[in-house]
Formats: sequence, structure tokens, C-alpha cells
Amino acid sequence: MDKLIASLESKFPDLAFTAGRQFSWSPETGEIFYRTGPENQKSLWSLLHETGHALLQHQSYQNDFELLQMELAAWQRAKQLGQEYGIVIDEDHIQDCLETYREWLYKRSICPNCGTKCLQQDGSARYGCHNCGTSWQVSNDRFARTYRRRASLAQIEKSPL
Repeated sequence: MDKLIASLESKFPDLAFTAGRQFSWSPETGEIFYRTGPENQKSLWSLLHETGHALLQHQSYQNDFELLQMELAAWQRAKQLGQEYGIVIDEDHIQDCLETYREWLYKRSICPNCGTKCLQQDGSARYGCHNCGTSWQVSNDRFARTYRRRASLAQIEKSPL
């Protein structure tokens, strides 16, 4: 891991690599956080993935679909980086990682009233059910447990659904 980090720092001097609790990219601080500990293939892949986010200048997303697109783009960039360093990222691993996002997004979309799968509204963390008219808000934190907060009756009545 140290060798790869040193090489990435040399190639991309504008990026900062910082030991942390998990692999992540912080657009606010311009840091790529990586987990220390025993090195394995998955940790190298994760470092390349987060570097992919940084190189693609991923800042924020407006809706769930855009988040999934950004994750896929970061994996594609990670694969390109991997080729430069002789690291092959397993496609099954990529799909497993993307599946965690798909599952998270799926859980957010379930109507808390009738169980219908619904669409996100207006680029926010707000959803509306086309079946029963319920409106709810979810957290944007990907690491948070999926909770759906039902809107008040007044908010539901104002909903364009």
C-alpha cells in the first residue's frame, strides 16, 4: 500500500493521501482517506477507486441515479489506474460494491405506507408514492441506516402527486 500511495502522490501531487478509518474521498478537504493495516488486493482496489473519485473531481450528487453513475465512473477510472500499476481489479468485486449502492437506493425507494417502489423527487432526498400519495424524506448519508421519515398530512396534501 505504501508503495502505491507514494507512486500516486508523485503522479498526482495535488492529491492528499491520509490514513483514516475507511476508504473515502473528501471533496471538501481534497483528501483521499485510506485504511491502514494488513495490505490486501481489496484495499489496493479501494485506494484506486477513491483516487478515481478525486481525479474525476466528484463533488456531490443531485439524485440517487447520479450517485450510482459517479460510483461506476470512479470504478472505471480505478481500472485505468490499475492498468498503469499492473493491478487488475476483479469485475465481481466492482459489481459487489455497486450492489451495495443499488441495495441502499432500493431500500430508500420503498413507500413506508404501502410498500410500492417509488421514484425520488426533484433531486432531493424526498420521495413520493404514486400509488398511495405518501411523501417521505430519507438521509443522504450513504453510511446511515435506511430510515424513512413520513411527511406530515399537510405536506402530503401539498405534494404534486
